[in-house]
Amino acid sequence: MTTAKSTDLPVLLAVRKPEPSSSGGFRLSLWHGFVLAAALLLSVAAADAAAGPAVASIPATIWKWTPLIAQGFALNIAISFLAMAIGTVAGVPLGLAQISLLPPIRTSSWFVTQFFRNSPWLVLLFYCMLLLPFQIQIGGTTIPLPGWFKSTIGLSLPVMANVSELVRGAVLSIPYGQWEAAESLAYTRRQTLWHIILPQCVKRITPPWMNLYAILTTSTPLCAVVGVNEAMTLTGNILNAEGRTDLLIPMYLYLLTWFFLYCYPIARATLALETRFQVR
Repeated sequence: MTTAKSTDLPVLLAVRKPEPSSSGGFRLSLWHGFVLAAALLLSVAAADAAAGPAVASIPATIWKWTPLIAQGFALNIAISFLAMAIGTVAGVPLGLAQISLLPPIRTSSWFVTQFFRNSPWLVLLFYCMLLLPFQIQIGGTTIPLPGWFKSTIGLSLPVMANVSELVRGAVLSIPYGQWEAAESLAYTRRQTLWHIILPQCVKRITPPWMNLYAILTTSTPLCAVVGVNEAMTLTGNILNAEGRTDLLIPMYLYLLTWFFLYCYPIARATLALETRFQVR
C-alpha cells in the first residue's frame, strides 16, 4: 500500500455544471397522444352503447364528415402560416428597433411590442374584424378582404410582438466582447449586426420561434368566434346538422386529435433543436 508524499498538494477539480433537464415545465409527449386516443375511443364506445339501433354509428358519422373537417383544418393551417409569416417579417425589424441607439425609436418600438404582446388575442381579432374594411379600392380594382384574411392580420399582431421580443433577447444574449472585437476591426454597427450578431441569433431564435408557431396553430380556433369557417366552426355546424348530443364529445376529441397530430412533430423538433443549439 502506497501513501502520498507530504509534498503532494491536493488538486481541486472543476465542478461540472449539470445540464439543464429537458423535463422541466410542460412538454408535449407521446403519452399525451395515447391518452387522447384512449379518450376518443372510450367516448366513441360509450356514445355507441347509448345510441339506439336506428341511428348511424359514431365512427361512420365521424368518417362521413371527415372531408369537411379536413377542409376547415386546412384553413386553420393556412391562417397559421400566413400569420406567422407576416408576424415574423414585421417582428424582426421591430425587435432590432428595440436595440436602436436612438431613444425615440427604441422607446416607441418597446411600447408597440409590449402593447401587442400583452393584449388578448381574441380582442385583437375582434378589432381587426370590425375596423378593417370589407374591401379596398386600388385604382379601379376592388380587392375584397374576407374574414379569414382579417383574422390572419389579427393573429399576426401578437406574433409580431413576440418575435420582436425574441429578436431583442437573442441580440442581447450575444457577449458584448463580440461588438468590441468588430469595432476594433472597423466594422460599422450595421455590418456588425448583419455579419456577426444576427447569424449567431438564428440558432437561439429558432426553437422558441417554432414553439410560438405551435401556440399560434392551436389558437386559430379563436377565429370561430368571429365567424370564420375553420375546423371549429364546421364541427359546430356538423353537430347542428346531425342533432345528436351523443356526438358532441367524440367529435371535438376527434378535432383535438387533428391538432395533436400536427403539433406533436413540431414540439419534438423544437426539443431536438433546443438540445442541439444549447449554449454551453
